[in-house]
Amino acid sequence: MFTSFREPADEGLRYLYSNDGYHWESVPGIFLKPELGTQKIMRDPSMVQDKHGVYHLVWTIAWKGDQGIGYARSNDLIHWENQQVVPVMAHEATTVNVWAPELFYDEEADRFIIIWASTIPHRFPRGVEAEDNNHRMYYTTTSDFKTFTPTTLFADPGFSIIDAVIVKKEKDDYVLVLKDNTRPNRNLKVAFAGNPLGPFTNVSAPFSAYLTEGPSVVKVGDEWLIYFDSYGSKSYEAVRTKDFEHFEQINDEISVPEGHKHGTIFKASKKDVKRLLKTK
Repeated sequence: MFTSFREPADEGLRYLYSNDGYHWESVPGIFLKPELGTQKIMRDPSMVQDKHGVYHLVWTIAWKGDQGIGYARSNDLIHWENQQVVPVMAHEATTVNVWAPELFYDEEADRFIIIWASTIPHRFPRGVEAEDNNHRMYYTTTSDFKTFTPTTLFADPGFSIIDAVIVKKEKDDYVLVLKDNTRPNRNLKVAFAGNPLGPFTNVSAPFSAYLTEGPSVVKVGDEWLIYFDSYGSKSYEAVRTKDFEHFEQINDEISVPEGHKHGTIFKASKKDVKRLLKTK
């Protein structure tokens, strides 16, 4: 399954599904209408299923101004409850934005890690970025989506960073797929750490072209596929890797429905998918 939305992001949660990780089809319909925040939008939906079978969803609720992220939960991917704002940056009054929250289940510690990008003007060296566009990654953790640890800096690679995704290769071996959001670059890179909270180091050269963002990663067999939005060329693209050091472009091997905007790839049972298709 692939969470999805379409511009201008005011409709709500959509899905794609695939039986092989390469060829994707749309599930007709909208499954959660965004009702939170000042702008009532849903961008960058990220979903994880917990060990009890409950699906947890977070998303971007505003371009600027709001200091939280959206959250909701579901038992069947269709009926959602507990839609609420998690005010992750309320303690930083000058926060410009809270973008692209990403959920990661840390099975070693039995907790969920939520990471996102925010700009706090004058907090970090500006480089080539404007003060209201100089992002760093932050995080909080939770075991129940009711109480959350205090927001903490997650990643400061020395440049503006957004759209980061934690990938567990194996025990004590983690990869961060990230967007270098500086004006000369705006492309995707990877960094490495021994645990999911970092610090992530050895930032790579870019593996994607200029004006790419929104990576999502899925393992198929013994290879990893990294999907991303190539908004410069108005296309959806993917690369394949075994080691996150060598990347092979596979655009001619994938198919993604037109209009799909980036979310998160997650696993669901065929039973859940059949229920979705029957519902709509």
